[in-house]
Amino acid sequence: MNNSKIKADGCDCTIIHEDVVNRVGKNMPKEESLYDLAELFKVFGDTTRIKILYALFAAEMCVCDIAVLLNMTQSAISHQLRVLKQARLVKYRKEGKVVYYTLDDEHVKEIFDQGLIHINEMKSL
Repeated sequence: MNNSKIKADGCDCTIIHEDVVNRVGKNMPKEESLYDLAELFKVFGDTTRIKILYALFAAEMCVCDIAVLLNMTQSAISHQLRVLKQARLVKYRKEGKVVYYTLDDEHVKEIFDQGLIHINEMKSL
């Protein structure tokens, strides 16, 4: 292990483990990817959007159905669906004048499920 006697700002540690820092730094995703990931997780930071995603796990639904289910206005649901569409978490199809929403792909459910697993593990500690 190659240890330098360099003091890092804001750290009381006197030894920097350059091998670890270099290895992790080499594998760190690009800044743009990390920014995009943070933006994705922000979308999950709203209870209404979480409820909409949960509903769409169960069935393809139109705005009217989601509004009734969540006891909200169609306008409020449409706004949240727009955010979810921009994040590519939901997609839609038109049938006549009715627009039906579904999850964009199976990854969305996997992200959601992993979050729930984590929350439930924390509660059981």
